[in-house]
Amino acid sequence: MAALITFITGLGLSTAAGLNAYLPLLTIGIFGRLGWIDLAGPFELLQHPITLIIVAILAVADFVGDKIPAVDSVLHAAGMVIGPVAGAILALAAAGGTESINPMLTAAAGIIAAGATHAARATVRPMFTAATAGTANPVVSLVEDGAALTITLLAIFVPILAIILLVILGIVFFRFFRRSTNVWNKKERVNGRR
Repeated sequence: MAALITFITGLGLSTAAGLNAYLPLLTIGIFGRLGWIDLAGPFELLQHPITLIIVAILAVADFVGDKIPAVDSVLHAAGMVIGPVAGAILALAAAGGTESINPMLTAAAGIIAAGATHAARATVRPMFTAATAGTANPVVSLVEDGAALTITLLAIFVPILAIILLVILGIVFFRFFRRSTNVWNKKERVNGRR
C-alpha cells in the first residue's frame, strides 16, 4: 500500500510539473530542507541551498515570463523538455528508496504525466491568446500556477485527493477542449463560406 501511495504522490507531482516545472521542485526541496519530507539518495540534492536558490530564480523567471504573451510561447517550447524531465525527477524523488516499483516505470510515468499535462496546456493557451489578443494570458498563467501549487501540496499531504482532483480536472479539460474545438471549427467553416 505504501508503494502505491508513493507512486500516486509521484504522479501528482509530475502532473503539477506539466503546469509549472519549478513550483513542485521548489516545494519538495523546501519541505525536505525543513524536514517535513524525506528525500533519499541523490534527491537530497533538491534540498541543498544552492539548488533551492537556482530553482527559486527559475521559478520567479518562469512566473513572470509566462504572463507575457510572446515570452510564454518560448517558455512553453522549452517546457516540452523541462516539464517531462522535472516530472521524472519528481516521480523518482517521491518513490525514494521504494524497491517494489521499478524505477524505470516510475520515471516513465513521471515523464508521461508531465508531458501530457504540458502538451494540453500548450494546446489550450493559444486559444486563449487568440480569443483575447493575449490579455487573458496573465490570468490563465496565474490559474495554472495556482493549480500546480495546489496539486503539489495535495500530492504530498493527501495523495488520494490529488488523484481525484486530477481526474476531475482531466474530465473538465477534455470537455472544454472538445467544446472549444467545435466552436473554432464552426467559425472556420463560417469564415470559409464568406
